[in-house]
Amino acid sequence: MTGCAEFYDAQPPAPVYGNGTPLYGNTPLPQEKPKPIIEPSQNGTGVVKTEPLKGGESTTSPRILKPESLPSGQSILTPAQERELAALQQKPFLSDLNIEQELTPKPKHKPKSVPIVEPVIEPPPVEPEVVNKPSSFEPLQTFTPMTPVVNTLVLAANEDSQKGNVESATTTLERASRIEPRNATLYYKLALLKLKSNPSQAENLAKKSAQLAANNASLKKHSWLLVAKAREMQNNFDGAKEARDRANKF
Repeated sequence: MTGCAEFYDAQPPAPVYGNGTPLYGNTPLPQEKPKPIIEPSQNGTGVVKTEPLKGGESTTSPRILKPESLPSGQSILTPAQERELAALQQKPFLSDLNIEQELTPKPKHKPKSVPIVEPVIEPPPVEPEVVNKPSSFEPLQTFTPMTPVVNTLVLAANEDSQKGNVESATTTLERASRIEPRNATLYYKLALLKLKSNPSQAENLAKKSAQLAANNASLKKHSWLLVAKAREMQNNFDGAKEARDRANKF
């Protein structure tokens, strides 16, 4: 009760809230009007048209703003930024060059092209032509003794041969061979007479002389040398070599 002791005089009635009754000593608050509910048009196309404001400037056109001039003595940069800029300007120009060189990628060195060396094909060595030179031939001059009749015929044949009468000398030796058919010397001399005119016949006569000269090694050797010479004259160089090899055995 002590809380209400001060209200001993007549007091105004207590305010009632909620029925729009104005409060004593307070300005009444404006009541908000309910917002209209806009229902979507059922027959509309759903396209909203916009119109520019009347009497207003177009918002799409760019507006050029003039920079505001700074008061005299005032800088855009702060004192700390000005000190950094001055320090950068005092650095040598070479440092900037080095930075640019580091940033610029160095061109890669292309590998040197190695020339392709083609293998040199050497031609096969040319074998020297073997020129078959005719071997030197020296007829046998000494013979074993013969019977007087055959010896006389041989001397006559030698005289005809020296005079160039080869046919007469050949006939005389053939006559002597009929007297002594196994005389190797007579066939050797006949082969010498036939060597120029008939090398093939001279070869056969020389081989017969080599067969008959059983114990006469010198006559046997020269008979095979005569065979080799006759074969060379017939361009039978392999046969001539074979006959010469047989002659070297004696």
